Amino acid sequence: MSFINFAAREINCKIVYYGPGLGGKTTNLQYIFDKTADQQKGKMISLATETDRTLFFDFLPLDLGTIRGFKTRFHLYTVPGQVFYDASRKLILRGVDGVVFVADSQVERMEANLESMENLRVNLSEHGYDLDRIPFVIQYNKRDLKEIIPAAEVKKIWGPTGIPVGGASALEGWGVVETFVAGLFRLGQYHPDVGGMQLTGSHRWSAGGGVHYSLAVDGISVALILMSTFVGILVIVGAWEVIQDKPHQYMAAMLMLEGLL
Repeated sequence: MSFINFAAREINCKIVYYGPGLGGKTTNLQYIFDKTADQQKGKMISLATETDRTLFFDFLPLDLGTIRGFKTRFHLYTVPGQVFYDASRKLILRGVDGVVFVADSQVERMEANLESMENLRVNLSEHGYDLDRIPFVIQYNKRDLKEIIPAAEVKKIWGPTGIPVGGASALEGWGVVETFVAGLFRLGQYHPDVGGMQLTGSHRWSAGGGVHYSLAVDGISVALILMSTFVGILVIVGAWEVIQDKPHQYMAAMLMLEGLL
């Protein structure tokens, strides 16, 4: 779950872009970086090989304004997709709050997608996470190519799971922002009929002192989060035509609406 620093009044969230090699994870982050106003983002760090393949990770910090007096900081990471970098992937997943799985839509890459998905599940379990209980969305990238899996087949595979799935072309830019927004606000695992605290997470604070901390949400906090999400999406859609030309006005409108909630 997200780390809240009450002293600094900051909410820090870690989102990891996972998936097979050359699937478009870095291209996703690069597009978000290019379309974000300078004052809302930090420096994008990319450790890549000479062939532009991610060696260890890409890192992009985003400051998306204030929610009820707390600054929201999102830390976006990618992982290397190559099989022999499993140790790096496992390390980057530590402390993750949500996962965006970037699948390659090309038919010839379906097996690689499945292998990467299974690898994700295994590596999360080693950190004590369950893929079925954390915020998780899937992006089928490279929808602009010809030899790709049909959209109907994608729906058939993932429709019954309830996991948000969307198409995208990270190279052309469409579908990237939508995937990011879906990844931020994936709260479908909360069951109002059960009640009580859900989406719980327990993490070790101090190994020497044996101190742990736990986080969770209840029905009231879920409703407030969903309300903020709905208003945020309205601002994004309403300002869609001016985001590129007037990013300052766009972010000001976003912060104003969030502040009025």
